[in-house]
Amino acid sequence: MSTGDDDNHGDPLQQQPEEEDGGGYGDVAVGGGLFSVPGYEWADVAALGPDVAGRAVRVRGAAHAVRAVGRRVAFLVLRQGSSTVQCVVGGGGGGGGGGDAGVARFAAGLSRESVVDVAGVVSLPREPVRGTTQQEVEIQVKKLYCISKATPNLPISVDDAARSEEDVVKAKAAGEQLVHVGQDKRLDFRVIDLRTPANQAIFRVQCEIENIFRQVLLSEGFVGIHTPKLIGGSSEGGAAVFKLDYNGQPACLAQSPQLHKQMAICGGFERVFEVGPVFRAEDSNTHRHLCEFVGLDMEMAIKDHYSEVCDVVDRLFVSMFDHLNKNCAKELEAINRQYPFKPLKYLPKTLRIEYDEGIRMLKEAGVHVEAMGDLNTESEKKLGELVHTKYDTDFYMLCRYPSAVRPFYTMPCSDDPRYSNSFDVFVRGEEIISGAQRVHVPEVLARQAEERGIDVGSIAAYVDAFRYGAPPHGGFGVGLERVVMLFCGLGNIRKASLFPRDPRRLNP
Repeated sequence: MSTGDDDNHGDPLQQQPEEEDGGGYGDVAVGGGLFSVPGYEWADVAALGPDVAGRAVRVRGAAHAVRAVGRRVAFLVLRQGSSTVQCVVGGGGGGGGGGDAGVARFAAGLSRESVVDVAGVVSLPREPVRGTTQQEVEIQVKKLYCISKATPNLPISVDDAARSEEDVVKAKAAGEQLVHVGQDKRLDFRVIDLRTPANQAIFRVQCEIENIFRQVLLSEGFVGIHTPKLIGGSSEGGAAVFKLDYNGQPACLAQSPQLHKQMAICGGFERVFEVGPVFRAEDSNTHRHLCEFVGLDMEMAIKDHYSEVCDVVDRLFVSMFDHLNKNCAKELEAINRQYPFKPLKYLPKTLRIEYDEGIRMLKEAGVHVEAMGDLNTESEKKLGELVHTKYDTDFYMLCRYPSAVRPFYTMPCSDDPRYSNSFDVFVRGEEIISGAQRVHVPEVLARQAEERGIDVGSIAAYVDAFRYGAPPHGGFGVGLERVVMLFCGLGNIRKASLFPRDPRRLNP
């Protein structure tokens, strides 16, 4: 927005606020909020420091806290994203013809979370301001406008939502009572909950993970693609699909881009990746399952061995973790304050162990596991502890799973078809990645689909794609939210989903 004397008469939204007592403060009319304040430059709260002292700035943010001191002074903490700054209202600093008392009274009457514009001069306080992120500066307010009023009685407060469970427990032990906002209530009023420093940080970390996923794969010659989410048959097998009517034809939402990313390989793209929604109709009310999540998927042609896929996983996630630790220290610290976690331990070269070795480790530890069966949640957790103790890492690959516990399109091992060219990747004892070499021989693919009870007719186009020539290939899929949850030790995947969809939640 321009800060000069623009002619705004032609734009109905470009209107001046309804100032009180001669100007300098007041409410902006409904439909307003876009107007100029000559002489003040827009600034971001995060950029305010001693180097801009004396500069006239205009800042828009939420009224995080307001405290009146007598009749002529009020202190307003303005929040913008996860950054806060103290604004001194009155006290000779500003207001219009109504004087300090008028503007201070106006500030004191602002409801928390109201969106306000502050125009003033950046100054250096006598001592650091406690309780704000920008402790070395404050703003001497000259003009104050309320852009959007928040309801006075909020269902939850940002301060309460930002409180750690540890703080609540400590207060209770000391005989104090602090408000604890439960998860369901947080999600009911997610638009307020998202304003906490931890949540602001979580979704910035999530953005970085997605960006690194793209950047690393692009640097290795992958091409980004977009596959359909409306399909005629199950993409994974089984009944856990959301069914719908597609212009008179039975259809469902894609459980993964699996079939179509393989078809892209058959179409001549040797390396592809996708970031997109995935839908699972499983009735899984657990800490790590969602009915809709963001899938990070890749598929690639294989030259010699399916371990080439594992090599890409290794480089990708080590680069990702390195980047987060180096560039997101501020965000990780904010998350850690509300949701304490231990930094993820990982090796420069990711550990790989075979399924049989993992089963042996569990049995030696006294854990009952079914031979040639899939690992349950408890076994995965225990194996993660054993690996951590033996190899000092929270991130590892478990390779060569039994064929019976893998999807129908997984390639059996050539030396022993009871096993498959497959792998899972674990973080902190929980599976985040499932990957494998795929079957590219149509007759084998159709047979394995039939053996799993899948109607081959419903995936005929997929099977037929391999009749026209198909290179050996493999890939993996991982849920973005699960990566965030486990890297940051959040304990529940709903914390890593902006507006989570689980078996019980469809709103907001």
